[in-house]
Amino acid sequence: MIGSLRGTVAAIHRAGTRTVLLLDVNQVGYELQILPRFVAQLPGIGENIQVFTHLQVREDQFILFGFASLAERDLFRQLIAVSGIGPQLAVALMDTLGLQELVQAIVSSNTRLLSRTPGVGAKTAERIALELRTKLAEWRDQSGLATLPDAGPVGTVQEEVEMTLLALGYTSSEITKALRVVGQQTAIAKTSNTEDWIREAIAWLSQ
Repeated sequence: MIGSLRGTVAAIHRAGTRTVLLLDVNQVGYELQILPRFVAQLPGIGENIQVFTHLQVREDQFILFGFASLAERDLFRQLIAVSGIGPQLAVALMDTLGLQELVQAIVSSNTRLLSRTPGVGAKTAERIALELRTKLAEWRDQSGLATLPDAGPVGTVQEEVEMTLLALGYTSSEITKALRVVGQQTAIAKTSNTEDWIREAIAWLSQ
């Protein structure tokens, strides 16, 4: 099993919907599928980096996945252990939400947030939360992964706020960040007034 590779960045390219890193290790080039968000963390071409890896073995091919940290790789492995969750869907989940936000969503059974990932419907989100929330809560505590504050509007208020902000052109990722930040305000956190949430969220997004 290849646990990690240390080498120089030779190239980064797209292969269909996949983002691929070509890593030169002692004059041998390894192609690794990585999260699109990992690209921003990579050093320049020709510079050194260590990538943590997972080897996916299939009948017709071998796919090497690369991650920025051991925690990311561990989360990936736990995701693909869930019935019906393949490597590509796991990558999509991790890229859409990020490590901490994805773990928080699963532990808190926030299926609405999980369903923002393309290809993840309500039933799939529920299955992920059901199978992993206890395991990930324990894993998060053991790994020392920071816990994100679980703040934001709830129920129909959240749905109305999200729909309004989406209609105004904001992305799901921007909305999630805005609602978390706004939710740290004591006065806002205690209110169920949709207009207050929308006003404060827009104010933060406009900064």
